[in-house]
Amino acid sequence: SSKILFLMMMMMGTLITVTSNSWLGAWMGLEINLLSFIPLMSDSNNLKSTESSLKYFLTQALASTVLLFAVILLMLKNNMNYEINESFTSMILMSTLLLKSGAAPFHFWLPNLMEGLSWMNALLLMTWQKIAPLMLISYLN
Repeated sequence: SSKILFLMMMMMGTLITVTSNSWLGAWMGLEINLLSFIPLMSDSNNLKSTESSLKYFLTQALASTVLLFAVILLMLKNNMNYEINESFTSMILMSTLLLKSGAAPFHFWLPNLMEGLSWMNALLLMTWQKIAPLMLISYLN
């Protein structure tokens, strides 16, 4: 019942991210995706699952904050003619998207998190949760 709602919200978040034409819209889609996956991960009967969902939330919140910072830097550069190095901003964007997708060298959190997940949640984390960040990486220059 509620799992279907959260699955639909997760799919909608990925769709918003992939179809967005601005970085702010993509960030919003990533957040919807994150906040709908957390309830799917946590299981009140399994303490490891709850621990994994908290680790996932904290890691993704850090990456989202830095991603939002990079998006604001991009907006400042484009709108106010500030001299911000574009390669620096692209590096920040790439790093945060790699952290969000759990790709090397930013995969330090992923193996420990996978231990506490059920097989279905691990499947969702390793497949569906990677679509949006990898698509955003493909949109970078």
